[in-house]
Amino acid sequence: MAAGGGGVADPLSPAGVPCAFSPQSQAYFALASTDGHLRVWETANNRLHQEYVPSAHLSGTCTCLAWAPARLQAKETPQRKKRKSEAIGTSNQTDLLALGTAVGSILLYSTVKGELHSKLISGGHDNKVNCIQWHQDNGYLYSCSDDKHIVEWNTQTCKVKCKWKGDNSSVSSLCISPDGKMLLSAGRTIKLWVLETKEIYRHFTGHATPVSSLLFTTIRPPNESQPFDGITGLYFLSGAVHDRLLNVWQVRSENKEKNAVMSFTVTDEPVYIDLTLSENKEEPVKLAVVCKDGQVHLFEHILNGYCKKPLTSNCTIQIATPGKGKKSTPKPIPILAAGFCSDKMSLLLVYGNWFQPTIERVALNSKESHVCLVRDISNCWAPKVETAITKVRTPVMNSEAKVLVPGIPGHQAAIKPALPQTEEIENKRKLGENEVSIEERLGALDIDTRKEKDDLPQTNSFPVLLAQGLESNDFEMLNKVLQTRNLNLIKRTVLRMPLHAVIPLLQELTKRLQGHPNSAVLMVQWLKCVLTVHASYLSTLPDLVPQLGTLYQLMESRVKTFQKLSHLHGKLILLITQVTASEKTKGTTCPAQKAKLVYEEESSEEESDDEIADKDSDENWDEEDEEEKESIKDEDVDEENEEEDEDTEEKDEENGEDRDVASEKELNGDSDLDPENESEEE
Repeated sequence: MAAGGGGVADPLSPAGVPCAFSPQSQAYFALASTDGHLRVWETANNRLHQEYVPSAHLSGTCTCLAWAPARLQAKETPQRKKRKSEAIGTSNQTDLLALGTAVGSILLYSTVKGELHSKLISGGHDNKVNCIQWHQDNGYLYSCSDDKHIVEWNTQTCKVKCKWKGDNSSVSSLCISPDGKMLLSAGRTIKLWVLETKEIYRHFTGHATPVSSLLFTTIRPPNESQPFDGITGLYFLSGAVHDRLLNVWQVRSENKEKNAVMSFTVTDEPVYIDLTLSENKEEPVKLAVVCKDGQVHLFEHILNGYCKKPLTSNCTIQIATPGKGKKSTPKPIPILAAGFCSDKMSLLLVYGNWFQPTIERVALNSKESHVCLVRDISNCWAPKVETAITKVRTPVMNSEAKVLVPGIPGHQAAIKPALPQTEEIENKRKLGENEVSIEERLGALDIDTRKEKDDLPQTNSFPVLLAQGLESNDFEMLNKVLQTRNLNLIKRTVLRMPLHAVIPLLQELTKRLQGHPNSAVLMVQWLKCVLTVHASYLSTLPDLVPQLGTLYQLMESRVKTFQKLSHLHGKLILLITQVTASEKTKGTTCPAQKAKLVYEEESSEEESDDEIADKDSDENWDEEDEEEKESIKDEDVDEENEEEDEDTEEKDEENGEDRDVASEKELNGDSDLDPENESEEE
């Protein structure tokens, strides 16, 4: 039987505290509370056995713990004759408890001595220790941390034997194989290491969130006909933070299969896991899983291969207080841890609170699927003075004193300076009176602690407001949160909201989506953030479809016409683009067209230019001929005119009357020659 449970790798949402049952018939139960105290309880009589407070319990709180295995304790008997003091020292080392701290150191505490045995510091981790595992044969200690490394310690010399990088991110869980030759490590993916060579033997897919627990479930493979090498065919179990599925993996001979072969479904994140090992193929594995919601789920299954559907629990155990009277209702009591007894037919339950838990042995009844135990722990809530707290004094307080506790939702301390009282204080100072008393100074601050009935709780934490509004179904409070338009605020609220409020929030968003379209726009932003952030959580819900059936139908009806609208939108875009393109072409001038025409007609223009040049040359020849002819005609005309002038002169000399006739002839001769000259010019 192996006991599991330890610190969770995600610091923002821790589930439970480090605790474990001792390997020797579960005689002791050790837990490390958040205040840094280690308490060891006796399971038989529910009494505090020891309490240890480390020197650095505030700065280096305990993050994980592990008991030394029973096999190791049996092998630590002295092999040679030793003195009495040496023999006593060796026997005292059997009940060792290893404690991992937030600063990277490891403490070895002896429950027999009741004091610190040794401290492992040098060469180890630089960050928070997430898990510790003892080797059952050689007494070595293996630890993993947020610094991505795995360390192998020699507890005799308190020194590091080997240190190697286990993952690219923080390593959150470890487990040693039954034969002691292999080591499982997990961050988000799971790796199987060979301890002798520190080499990776197999890879497994792992989880979407950091793995919080690793446990081997079988000692022998189901197929006993083949030779067994110590690891092939074995099954192991893994659980992760914020994951409601526990996956079962099988180490295969080939390295192809990396997925889980089956899974167990629970109601909430696993906090503590314990199981009984299956020693042959016919013996079923019994599994007890304590969830964050305070329930215990019991499984009993024979691991014989692949199973597609997640397996549900055979029995669920809850504890509640008795309802006294008609007005008082029963209240659930959270179960903190559960471990199988050596007979495998009974279960040790640890419930109540961490400072004063109640430990009870319960017989298993597999016939009933749900068991609710009624327990009255009203007297157990207060710690016993003689055992738990011995040196605490309660301060004497006046009945009129008012204690202001920070961090309570609804507390408001608004500082509003009062004008009249401050004026009186200043007047006293001016008049030279005695110094103002502290009472008057405090009165001047006017601390208003009154709370109006109609006001909402004054707090800036939207996740708290959202959870309160969903639980109380307060419409105004939900409006205050859901009407915000800040996307970053919506994302931060969804990230920090508790998981149990996811389904009620989706149901509230479904109601609001059916309302006014303006409010539906805001609800879609919330719905998008919830589905993207909590997708892994929602995928683990077995009854998700009936719970969100209304939302599916609503989304289907809203998106039904989207395809037709998208087709119409595409056609309209094509039409609009064609119309705008045609308008642009009409509105522009044609410089580009001219350039195209000029470019295309360059050859024809060149030819035409040549032809025109030839024609011009021919016309020039014709004009020269015409000019020569005209010059000849002009010479003839000039000669005739000279002769006529001579005749006229002779006639003028002879007869003065004939001059008028000669002048008329000359005029007639000029007029006769004018049309010829005009035709020649044309």
